[in-house]
Amino acid sequence: MDWLVPLAKFLVNEILSQPAYLIGIITAVGLIALRKSTGQVVGGAIKATLGFLLIGAGASLVVSSLAPLGEMIQGSTGAHGVIPTNEAIVGIAQARFGARVAWLMIVGFAVSLLLARFTPLRYVFLTGHHMLFMATLLTMVLATAGQGSVAVVLVGGILLGILLVALPAFAHPWTKRVTGSNSVAIGHFGTAGYITAGAAGQLVGRRSRSTEEMNLPEGLRFLRDSMVATALSMVLIYLIMAVVLLVKAGQDVAFRAFGDGAAATDVGNYLMKSVMQGLQFGIAVAVILFGVRTILGELVPAFQGIAGRLVPGAVPSLDAPIVFPYAQNAVLIGFLSSFTGGLISLGLLAWIFHPAFGLALVLPGLVPHFFTGGAAGVYGNATGGRRGAVVGAFLNGVLITFLPALLLKVLGAFGKENTTFGDADFGWFGSVVGNVAKIGGAGAIALILLVGLVLLAGAIVVQKRVVDTGWDPGARRDAALGTHARVTTEDPVDTAVPTGPRTRIAPPAGAPHPPPRP
Repeated sequence: MDWLVPLAKFLVNEILSQPAYLIGIITAVGLIALRKSTGQVVGGAIKATLGFLLIGAGASLVVSSLAPLGEMIQGSTGAHGVIPTNEAIVGIAQARFGARVAWLMIVGFAVSLLLARFTPLRYVFLTGHHMLFMATLLTMVLATAGQGSVAVVLVGGILLGILLVALPAFAHPWTKRVTGSNSVAIGHFGTAGYITAGAAGQLVGRRSRSTEEMNLPEGLRFLRDSMVATALSMVLIYLIMAVVLLVKAGQDVAFRAFGDGAAATDVGNYLMKSVMQGLQFGIAVAVILFGVRTILGELVPAFQGIAGRLVPGAVPSLDAPIVFPYAQNAVLIGFLSSFTGGLISLGLLAWIFHPAFGLALVLPGLVPHFFTGGAAGVYGNATGGRRGAVVGAFLNGVLITFLPALLLKVLGAFGKENTTFGDADFGWFGSVVGNVAKIGGAGAIALILLVGLVLLAGAIVVQKRVVDTGWDPGARRDAALGTHARVTTEDPVDTAVPTGPRTRIAPPAGAPHPPPRP
């Protein structure tokens, strides 16, 4: 049986944890179910894979362009503490729990497919790296609490499978508001932040216009181009922080912000390097958006095949950037607002919560604030316009600062690694499971499974009474603004589950449209 462990590791590390491969496989299966030709199957699978690789390439550019900015902020403020980085903490944990993580992820994905097939939660989670992150978190908190390997894999696998279908359901009313259809769901463990942002938009932005309707003077019309606006904004932020660091820390420290191998040579070179990093950020966002459009063009029709064969009414749950094209101005506003929320929360941690409760100082990581904050801005804008984008993303920044601080309390020795998981769902769910697991023994297992069942039952109720009935969280705002949704009678994916009459808000100009039914 020893050969099963290397096989499981191979499946997880080389295939299931690679979103591009997973998307390509799912696309191929869907096209085969549609009885497409061999050429169409191969071409569609490769194009979908390339679309995800484009998203990954854009994400790498984002990380690269933001790294020097992070150095500037830390050098300017003198802040030290934990920097939430999913990849870093997962890499640390893999050395100790690699085999258990592999088996837990496989069990969890299988459980999610069964739940998608036999419950109303028809969501298929396709963000492979986030499955790996959550599998690692569950392994860590259960193993740290003293649970045996079999219990870790089975109990953790059940919890993971439930999360993969339940969280997309909870967020789906707001996701449908963003995308204007039932063709895709959000498959990213920042769900708590997105729901919070959407709900906040409903409260504060009833008469607020969309971020995409900003009226600019004639001389600033060029800012309507999202790539230009994003790049220019980041150039200004970079230059401001570069000057602050230069004044406060001096040339020796400031010039090394770009890395030892790329240190600036003089003040002029230092400032122009900052400009270039801001421009690189604009390119990175453009690459991500192109990748999203590419993958949607192949994946949505492929899911029509899966819907009719494996999981009737299947809805793909995809990574956070899938919503970026629907409100591109809101992405930048969301990033900045979320980061501001993180900075203010860091101040509260240092002033109140660290001295009183011993919570760690969680520095705002630019990458999680960009991806989750940007998506939160889109959700907030969908229900509350500009005010919704600002307030919703700000609250997301608060969540992804305080929740990681709470999570560190249940990670045992891993809580001292100066890094932790960064997105909202890792924080709240890991804290709940970790604290229950501390009870120990069979009682802890029973309570943990009860938590999972409550989550599953709640998601089913939301699906039946909220999603399937067509509730629109932005309807009151539409009425207040006197806008009317354009109606379409066809849903490109969800035709197997009868939900009664529904209206669908058409996506904004430039957003990816699912192709027509073949």
